[in-house]
Amino acid sequence: MTTLLTRLLPPQRIPIALAVCSALVLITVNIFEYGFGYLPCHLCLYQRLPWWIALGLSCVAIMLLKRRGVLSLLISILALVAILIGAGLGAYHAGVEYQFWPGPSGCTGAQALSTGLAGAIQNIQSGPPAPSCGDPAWTLFGISMAGYNFLLSLFVVLVGGLAIWKGLKRPWPLKNP
Repeated sequence: MTTLLTRLLPPQRIPIALAVCSALVLITVNIFEYGFGYLPCHLCLYQRLPWWIALGLSCVAIMLLKRRGVLSLLISILALVAILIGAGLGAYHAGVEYQFWPGPSGCTGAQALSTGLAGAIQNIQSGPPAPSCGDPAWTLFGISMAGYNFLLSLFVVLVGGLAIWKGLKRPWPLKNP
């Protein structure tokens, strides 16, 4: 398997693969939000940050790939670390959804109703309340989006890390001038 992995994903392609994967994840969650109307909770929004960071780092790594190959690879490793942090956030959020532990106090999804006109106007201006972090908006086979984020993040980190590790064990043409 590792020979197939190093052929399909040599170190030169890792920044591109990370950028594509990050972009696909962000496109998917935005389609769920804006296309299908699934409002994200606060933890859902926090889980997007590592993917944005990985996308930015991957783009920088792509720009440095031809001239500074080793630096490009180090930046790709930082992108993998960001995705690993995202896996931790996904695991935490999935644990909140499955009630393994309590969620953050500000993530209840409840909004107090106002009694006065000023409070009603403020509620209208602030928009609908964010959903509770403990209630999954969507599941497939009993796994929520947070659970899938956890699994996908771990998969990306394991495949990317293994590809980097195997790529570093053999000579490759990424040399600094």
